[in-house]
Amino acid sequence: MEIPDDKVARIQTAWRRERPDLDVAPQGVIGRLHRLAAHLTAELETVYSRHGLSEGEFDVLATLRRAGAPFELAPSELADQTMVTTGGMTKRLDRLEARGLLRRRAAGGDGRRRVVALTPEGVELIDAAFTDHLQNERRLIDHLGASDSRALEELLARWLAHYEGE
Repeated sequence: MEIPDDKVARIQTAWRRERPDLDVAPQGVIGRLHRLAAHLTAELETVYSRHGLSEGEFDVLATLRRAGAPFELAPSELADQTMVTTGGMTKRLDRLEARGLLRRRAAGGDGRRRVVALTPEGVELIDAAFTDHLQNERRLIDHLGASDSRALEELLARWLAHYEGE
């Protein structure tokens, strides 16, 4: 397959002209991944917005929901699973609690330990938002076809494992 003449290709061409001593081939992958990530983020945020959520708020609700009943985690577990600082997590939790989508309470009689739990309204919202989110993700990858999608998933998983060690 021939690589299309896109913005990344034109940038590479300019750098090859200006710096023929350098191999600009990595820009073909990194540049396209960077540009694609921006486009995909915008497409995903459109769905979150339809449900009145930011990307970060969706992430918090989804993390609690996939924890299983009773849909609760300690704030530190939540921060770890969403890769957000505890300060950033506190802001998200404040907003979601003010909307009645989650509550914070003492954990099982230990007044020092806290948990964050989805409310029934939070479960209802994230279930609807997640259903729409998966339909959107399917739409975004459908043009690749099943075999290309699977091959890309495998490549990205191997590459990500290099950084996350899983």
